[in-house]
Amino acid sequence: MTAPLKHSADITVDVALGERAYDIVIGRGVLASLGARVAALRPGVRTAIVTDRTVAKHWLEPTERSLAEAGIQTSRVIVEEGEVSKTYAGLEKVSEALIAARIERNDLVIALGGGVVGDLAGFAAAILRRGVDFVQVPTSLLAQVDSSVGGKTGINSPQGKNLLGAFHQPVMVIADTSVLDTLSPRQFRAGYAEVAKYGVLGDEAFFSWLEANHADIFSGGAAREHAIATSCRAKAAIVSRDERENGERALLNLGHTFGHALEAATGFSDRLFHGEGVSVGMVLATEFSAELGMISEADAARVERHLASVGLPTHLQDIAGFAQEGLKDADALMALMAQDKKVKRGKLTFILLQAIGRAVVANDVEPALVRDFLQQKLSG
Repeated sequence: MTAPLKHSADITVDVALGERAYDIVIGRGVLASLGARVAALRPGVRTAIVTDRTVAKHWLEPTERSLAEAGIQTSRVIVEEGEVSKTYAGLEKVSEALIAARIERNDLVIALGGGVVGDLAGFAAAILRRGVDFVQVPTSLLAQVDSSVGGKTGINSPQGKNLLGAFHQPVMVIADTSVLDTLSPRQFRAGYAEVAKYGVLGDEAFFSWLEANHADIFSGGAAREHAIATSCRAKAAIVSRDERENGERALLNLGHTFGHALEAATGFSDRLFHGEGVSVGMVLATEFSAELGMISEADAARVERHLASVGLPTHLQDIAGFAQEGLKDADALMALMAQDKKVKRGKLTFILLQAIGRAVVANDVEPALVRDFLQQKLSG
C-alpha cells in the first residue's frame, strides 16, 4: 500500500445498506458542496445545523453559506464543546431547539462537529417526531473515520459511556479533510488512534503503511485522504454486514471496553479524550491478549510502540491525574466495565488479538483474570 503522490479528486465510499445506503464524500474543500448535495438529495428541504461553540467559530458560516447558495433555509443550534453536552441536559436542549425551529419529518438535521456533536445531533434526530433524517459533517479526524459512519448515536449516562442511544443512519456524510487543519495537535492525535485501530483489528498491511506514512497524515499530505478513505471503507464493509452489532461489528470496539471505563473514571473530562482512552485501551487489549498467549509479545510491543511514536498515551500512568482514586482501583474499573454495552448476562466480552490484523470477539472472559491484569498494570 502506498499513498498517492498528490492530492486526488474527491473520494466516495458507499455504505451498502440497501434502501438506506449512503455515500461518504471525502476530500479537501468538499464542505462547499454541501448545499448542492443536500438540494439534489432532498429538493425543498429545510435544515437545522447542530454544532458546538468552537466548531462554529471556524465552520458554521461557511456551512450556512453553502446551504444558502443552494436556496436551503437553515437554523442553528449551538452547544458547549465536549462530553459535557452529551448528556440528558444536552439532549433536551438540542431536541427543544429543533422543535422550536419547526424541523419536520421530511427535513434534515445537520451534525457539524466532532464525535460528541454527531452522536448528540444524531440521537436527537432519531427521536424527534419519531425519526428525522440527518447529515453528518464531521470536523474531527475521529469523527471522519469512525463516529460519523455506521449510525450509532447516543449520550452518556453518569454510569457509563453511550448507554442511551439509537441506531440511526445518516443519509450522507461530508468529510472535508481541510477542516482538520484547525484541530489542535492533541485532538488530531486522539483521532489517529481510531485510524490505527483499523489496521490493528483487521489489516496488518494498512498498519504497516501507517507506520511508514503517519508523518504525512499529520502534516496534511496526500496520505491523510488515503488513511481516512481506507478507514471508512473498512468500517463501511463491516457495518454493511452487521449493522446492529450482532457479531462482527463488535470488533470495531477494540480498545473500547478498557477505554470507556477509563473515560468514565476520569469523569468524561478533558483529562482523557475518547481517542486517548482508545489508545490506552488498545495497548491494554494487546497486552492482555499476550498474557493469555493469543498474540506474541513482539506484536503487542509493536502496537504500543507505534501509538507512542505519534504522541498518544499508551499506559494508565500516562493519563492526567492518574494518582486519583478512580484510576488506582482495579475493582472500580471492573465495576465500570461491567456497564459496557457488550456485557451479556453479566459476562464480560472483550475484543482481543491473535495477531496484528486479526482481532476476535472473546466472550465469557474470566473477570478474575482481568482484575489481576489491571492490578498489575496499575502497579506500573
